[in-house]
Amino acid sequence: MPREASDLLHGTLDVLVLKTLSWGPMHGYGIVEWIEQRGSGDLVIVDAALYKALHRLEDAGAIESEWGVSENNRKAKYYSLTARGRAQLRAETATWRRYANAVGRILETR
Repeated sequence: MPREASDLLHGTLDVLVLKTLSWGPMHGYGIVEWIEQRGSGDLVIVDAALYKALHRLEDAGAIESEWGVSENNRKAKYYSLTARGRAQLRAETATWRRYANAVGRILETR
């Protein structure tokens, strides 16, 4: 039975969050919406997994947060990328590209 895309997401959420925040500060719901839209619905982010990733990235100094007011006038925590996070995004992007290319080459072997 083929695996669902969400099963493959486990090891990729940090880099997806970093990429999302490279576009500017966002609150949790905005991050989920951005990823799911660009993934054409093939990636579904579970709230618990997102918040674990956000805490992990914040503890590592890759992102920082501050409280603000959302579009619907509610208090929300906004996350933004730090210089360390930008460097991590560049490194992880290069790693993922190499990995995806290698897997692609293997899957295309006849």
